[in-house]
Amino acid sequence: MVRKEIWMRLLAYNLIRTVMAEAAQTAGRQPREISFAGTVQTINAFAPVLQCAATRDLPRLWKLLLYAVSRHRVGNRPDRSEPRAVKRRAKPIALLTVPRQQARHQLLRKAIAA
Repeated sequence: MVRKEIWMRLLAYNLIRTVMAEAAQTAGRQPREISFAGTVQTINAFAPVLQCAATRDLPRLWKLLLYAVSRHRVGNRPDRSEPRAVKRRAKPIALLTVPRQQARHQLLRKAIAA
């Protein structure tokens, strides 16, 4: 089942990239100029319409989908860099610094004393 899921994700990824390439070609752009996330959102928005459409309307809807995909462009992000550091978030629970059994005994002693 895991293999099937991996293959399905690869298939979906390649189909999305194919739609992006066709939309880019139609719009006279490079495929890398079109947003992957925007393409996924557009396909998801068009899915119900395409499922309910009559066969004669599909070519027109396909052109409309490609136009909508081509409108989602990746922004210009020159000199982009991301810091490589781990930021630890503050947690309300203290770290366990003693063996678990010892911590249980301490907790029981506190409960009995109270």
